[in-house]
Parts: sequence; C-alpha cells; structure tokens
Amino acid sequence: MFVAYCRTDEGESVSVDKDDRQRHLPAGRKAQLAAYVAETGQVTVSELAERFGVSIDTVRRDLDQLAADGSLVRTYGGAVSLSTVSRTTDRAVDQRLTVQEQEKEKIAALAAALVEDGSTIMINGGTTTLALARNLGQHRDLTVATNNLLLPGALPPSAVRDIYVFGGAVRALTLATIGPVSFRATTGADLDISCDLALIGVGAVSADAGYTTSNLAEAAMMQEMISRAARVAILADSSKFGRRLFAQVSELGAADYLITDTAPPPDLRDALAASGVELLTPTAGGSVPASNDRPASPGPGRSGR
Repeated sequence: MFVAYCRTDEGESVSVDKDDRQRHLPAGRKAQLAAYVAETGQVTVSELAERFGVSIDTVRRDLDQLAADGSLVRTYGGAVSLSTVSRTTDRAVDQRLTVQEQEKEKIAALAAALVEDGSTIMINGGTTTLALARNLGQHRDLTVATNNLLLPGALPPSAVRDIYVFGGAVRALTLATIGPVSFRATTGADLDISCDLALIGVGAVSADAGYTTSNLAEAAMMQEMISRAARVAILADSSKFGRRLFAQVSELGAADYLITDTAPPPDLRDALAASGVELLTPTAGGSVPASNDRPASPGPGRSGR
C-alpha cells in the first residue's frame, strides 16, 4: 500500500494512504464517484456528499461534469448510471416503478394541474402516467381513454365519469395494449373520437429527434393520441434528456407542454422554445397555465401546429 507522510502546523507527522488522497483530489474523487454511481445505479447528492466527505456543492459540480462527459445521467437531486437508464427503457413495469420515483411524482403533480374537471383526456402506458392517475383525486367528472391496463385501478373512483381502454394485443412487458386509437359502434363502424388533453409519457427527448420510444407499435399509438388531442403534454423525467430511442413519436413542436423534474440542458431548452413548447418544472414555481391562456390546437390531424 502506498503511504504518504505530511507535517501539520504543530510539527506532527501524519500519514495519508493513496485511496484517501485520491478521494480528495478532484480527478480521483470524480473517478471514484463515477464508479460508485455505475455500481449503485441511482444516487442522491446528499448520499454522495456524506460518502465522499465533501460539500453538496462540490458533488453537484462533479456530477455536472461527469454528465457532460457522458459518464452518467444527471437527475434532479442526484444521478443515475447509464446502464440503469438503458435497462429501464424496456424493463417490466414493476421494476420501473421504483426508478426516478420522486421525480415522477413531481411530474405527475404538475400534469394533474393541467387537467380540468369535466374534460376528456387520453393517457398512454408507462409508470409516469400511472403516477399521474394517482394524482387526480381532486378532479371530478373526467372521461379517460387509455391503453395502460394498470391505469383504471390507479384512478381515484371519485375523479372519473367514464373509463375506456383501447383494445388490441397486450404487451406483457409494459402491461399496455397495442392497437388502434379508436372504438367501434355496434354496427362495426369506427367512432370518431377526440380529447381535450393527451398526456403522453415518452422514453427519450432530444433536440434533433424530438420525442422517441423503444417500441414501434407504441410510437404509432402515441402519434395517434397526439393527433386526436386539442392540447398535448409530454411527460419525461430528466434522465431521458439528450437521448434517442428506436422510434420517433413526434417532433418537439407537436406538444404544447413538456413536463419534467428539472430544467433540460441548454440545447434542448432552446429547441423547445423555438418549437413553441412550454416547459413546466417544479423549480419554475410549479405554475401551470390554464387551458384558456393559449389557443387550443385542433384535434384530429393537429393541422394548426
């Protein structure tokens, strides 16, 4: 073991081993910090500050630098490893429920504030939208259409008037149906449907690719939900920023709002602003515009955007 000796102001000699010296040098500390995040999967700033014996501000700077270097993904209040992000893209619902849990709850609370009593909403599959459903307890007289098989059980009974589940094949991994965004009359004809607000959880958000997801059929279904909505809110936590998955759901401008847990990086923030997308985050004070603060986009086809 390498041991270094130094002399204190009082003239006493003390020893410092190599691991301890590395932990307090910026380069060595960041390397150990990155390794710890990779091993643990998900960490908080306070946890890292205590473990490495440095200030919270120092940890934040280290995490920001490591995120810029592509070593991890920065989240609100902490970080997640790259392997955790890639695994959660296509993991079973029960495994994804505990990932970014606090961030999803913050997003859900903001999204719920966009929903008006008596309105019709469409919600897709996923754990962020499931958190949204649990946050609708103060609402009344909602009509909800979804492909999320867990959603009907998560919705507070007092909040809903009617719940409709889109048919199709069931994707067991996500517990969501895959099929057309439509319902048939008893005559066999498709009924023309639309909604006041579509709340869509996506797998990734980037300035160049827009909103993407890992499954082609799910992407097509999200596209159709968006096309049938007067307003569209995209729900995505910060671990999904700057990434691109297999299938594009839409360009950034297809949404009216992006609801997330913290401000996105500058390139994405600028692209959202240029596309006319309103960014809603808890750090922005949690203010949510009323639906009459901006003109509603048309439903099917959304030709007005």
